[in-house]
Amino acid sequence: MNLREFFPNFPETIMGISGAVVGVLVLWSLAWKGFALWRAARRNDKTWFFVLLFVNTLGILEIIYYFVIAKSDCCATKNNECCKK
Repeated sequence: MNLREFFPNFPETIMGISGAVVGVLVLWSLAWKGFALWRAARRNDKTWFFVLLFVNTLGILEIIYYFVIAKSDCCATKNNECCKK
């Protein structure tokens, strides 16, 4: 079964990047987006939730939020349980 049978106009490369690389980037982005959205929802941080939901940065913004912003806000409130997560 060939993908070309179902999608005859689908390019083999997207802007010179192979489909496998694009697939890996999509999975990378989805994983980080899920982690960051989960943390923003648990913290009831609506602004960050919507920013993370609608802005696509291949996981860069999500990683920054997950490890820097959410972590520093927890530690600033002296909630040691949150800092351990």
